Amino acid sequence: MATIIGLTGGIASGKSTVSKMLQDAGYPVVDADIAAREVVKKGSLGAQQIREAFGTEVFQADGELDRPKLGNIIFRDAEKRETLNAIVHPLVKQWMLAEQERHIANGAKTIILDIPLLFESQLEDMVQQIIVVSVDENTQLTRLMERNKLTKTDAKARMASQMPLHEKTRRADVVIDNAGSLAETKQQVEALVQTFESRS
Repeated sequence: MATIIGLTGGIASGKSTVSKMLQDAGYPVVDADIAAREVVKKGSLGAQQIREAFGTEVFQADGELDRPKLGNIIFRDAEKRETLNAIVHPLVKQWMLAEQERHIANGAKTIILDIPLLFESQLEDMVQQIIVVSVDENTQLTRLMERNKLTKTDAKARMASQMPLHEKTRRADVVIDNAGSLAETKQQVEALVQTFESRS
C-alpha cells in the first residue's frame, strides 16, 4: 500500500521549495496548483462553470481565464471566493486522485500531495500524514511583498484569506521550519526522507 502524504503551508512560506526538494529526492508530487490550472483550461468544464458564475469579464480575449482579474475579485470578497472554491475544489480533487492512482500503478510507495489549502478545503481525509512548511508571520509578510511586488495592505489581505500558519502547524504531523537558510531547510527535508525510507 502506498503512503499518501499531504504537504501544505501558507502563502510565501516556501512550500514549493520543499516540494521541489522532495521531488528531487525521487518522490512523485501531485501538485494542487497544477491541477487547479488544468481543470479551468479553455474549453474545460471548470472554465464553463466559472463563466456562468462570474461572467465573461474574467476571461481573456483568447478564451483563457484571466487569473489576476479573478484573483482580485476573490481576495476581497469571501462569498465570491466560496463560489469559486465550490466550482474548482471538486474538480481539483478528482484530478489529483487520478494522478495518485497513476503513480500507484507505476509502483510508487510514497506519494506527496502538494495542497496549499489542505486545511481550508478540509482535505485531511485524502492523506495519512501532514507536513506543514512554516515561517514566522513577519518573514511570511516580507517574502510575500517581495515575491509578488505587493503593498503591505495587499499582502496582509492575501495572508488573511488563508488559515494562519500557527494554526496549521498545530495540526501538522511534521513541521518544516523554513525561516532559516536553504541548507537548514534541506537538512530537515533529508531527515524527513529518512522516515519515509524506514517505513517502506
